[in-house]
Amino acid sequence: MKLDSLEFFAAAPPPPGWGGRYWLILRVTTDTGITGLGEVYAAGVGPTAMQAVIEDVFTRHMQGEDPANIELMSRRAQSSGFTQRADPTVFGAFSGLEMACWDILGKARDCPVHALLGGRMNAEIRAYTYLYPEPHHDITAFWTSPEMAAESAAARVAEGYTAVKFDPAGPYTMRGGHMPALADIDLSARFCAAIRDAVGTRADLLFGTHGQFAPSGAIRLAQAIEPYDPLWYEEPIPPDNLPGLAEVAAHTSIPIATGERLTTAGEFAQALHHGARILQPALGRAGGIWEGKKIATLAAAYGAQLAPHLYAGPVEWAANVHLGVSCPNLLMVEAIETPFHDALVSGRPRVENGFVSAPDAPGLGITLNDDVARAHPYTGDRLHLEMQEAPCDWQNGNAFSGGAAD
Repeated sequence: MKLDSLEFFAAAPPPPGWGGRYWLILRVTTDTGITGLGEVYAAGVGPTAMQAVIEDVFTRHMQGEDPANIELMSRRAQSSGFTQRADPTVFGAFSGLEMACWDILGKARDCPVHALLGGRMNAEIRAYTYLYPEPHHDITAFWTSPEMAAESAAARVAEGYTAVKFDPAGPYTMRGGHMPALADIDLSARFCAAIRDAVGTRADLLFGTHGQFAPSGAIRLAQAIEPYDPLWYEEPIPPDNLPGLAEVAAHTSIPIATGERLTTAGEFAQALHHGARILQPALGRAGGIWEGKKIATLAAAYGAQLAPHLYAGPVEWAANVHLGVSCPNLLMVEAIETPFHDALVSGRPRVENGFVSAPDAPGLGITLNDDVARAHPYTGDRLHLEMQEAPCDWQNGNAFSGGAAD
């Protein structure tokens, strides 16, 4: 069995676009007719350019290869351009293609992907959700309203979720890391207080940022929210500032989580060495499922836990679930549940009462609805996620709109 051909879809979820402006989904077909799905996360170039990168990586490193030779193909991609250092765009393309290989292998061997990763360690896995506006909420006001966030958190806990994530700490900007405004520190503390009051001890608070602070600013913010006992403090400083990560970790009792913007086990090893204790690989960027398994194993050696990141579509979600089922040190997985996710992919693992059952269908267990994907093409010129150019606003306050497409 050899990898033979490739199809590409850039599907745009309808407004407000939870999960990003578009999802880069691909399908690989073997010479025996077996197909596999994969997804690329948050590429730094637009869909047309990224399609060209994906096609180049496939034809250069993978086409005609046995899909089981994942380590070989990964090393080819990491070494491309005489680098031996994974380029995030190239390795992001490989990540999606790698997922498709696992889907193919599971189908060929009539077993779920997690059975190929060490088997079913967890019969069910814990899920968490970001806090999104309720139907009656003002979507603009929501992002700076502790009261609305608390109401949303209480509703999610009523559905069975035992952890909720929110990020009221201001903008993520290309000028990071900056010193947070006092208003942002105050708002963050009020969010934590309101949500903790609403959920009590029934749910963990997951405090998100987007790598936007200088280490000293991140420490000031951590001190303000520590009384509400968040389970994690996510990506408080830019991802390449490893000494700064160690400085923040040494000055807060909140476990440091990071990984959305890292790629390869080597970068995650450095994050662990500098104090990260909850790793959040985005499998559509970090290297795919096999690289995710390596990252999980590294984390276990440090006494750290895994919480795969998701701000993408339903294919990466399925990959996260299969990886999580196989990992003894899984903490939880991020979930996004919308009608469009359901329409685009059938067989998608579902959150029920806050947990996801281990899938048992062959491969990733999902099927792409081509008609839905083609009926929702992305036609804009923005990226999946973007950082703002304007600096932090110290006078008028800041609002982060939760990744909603605008």
